[in-house]
Amino acid sequence: MDLNRVFTNNEHWIKEKLALNPDFFNKLGQGQNPELLFIGCSDSRVSAEELMGLGPGEVFVHRNIANMVISIDLNVMSVVNYAVEHLKVKHVVVCGHYSCGGVKAAMQSADLGILNPWLRNIRDVFRLHKNKLNAITDEEEKYDRLVELNVQEQCVNLIKTAAVQKASRERDLKVHGWVFDIHTGKLIDLKIDFNTILHNIMEIYHLD
Repeated sequence: MDLNRVFTNNEHWIKEKLALNPDFFNKLGQGQNPELLFIGCSDSRVSAEELMGLGPGEVFVHRNIANMVISIDLNVMSVVNYAVEHLKVKHVVVCGHYSCGGVKAAMQSADLGILNPWLRNIRDVFRLHKNKLNAITDEEEKYDRLVELNVQEQCVNLIKTAAVQKASRERDLKVHGWVFDIHTGKLIDLKIDFNTILHNIMEIYHLD
């Protein structure tokens, strides 16, 4: 890739924005007020704002390998805390995607070095749901189902956090699980049952 092309594209983008709204960048500089936190995968084929048809200032975004929400990852936990407690987002979305390389790697019996501790969290998802997954004979179908279950478990991890529980009580914050079908471009709502998950984990994960 010729990086000069990036700066040329940037100039075109500026002109397009100013042609539509001469005050675009002035308003952008005044601050942000997004209603949505999007936690997605770092995969280069998954562009958060573009696939949702949203623009600058409309969504707070965090991306990592396989859209993980790991309690000891200060990066994602800092993003969640800032978005929920300071930006006061109304919705938190975990969005996975089919053909996810991180999920595929976790399904393999291979030593992947520095990736091992990260992928172990996805392997834990497989372990939690191994009976359902091992009942699927088609490997691609099993792969897709693990992508979905991984999204589900990351939503559970979000619901375990104090920030999300507090915002749920005080202002009805919701957590959602989506999958982006990379083959069709469609967003699929997994219809995560936030209230049932919250109720089921309260005995051990309730945080005042």
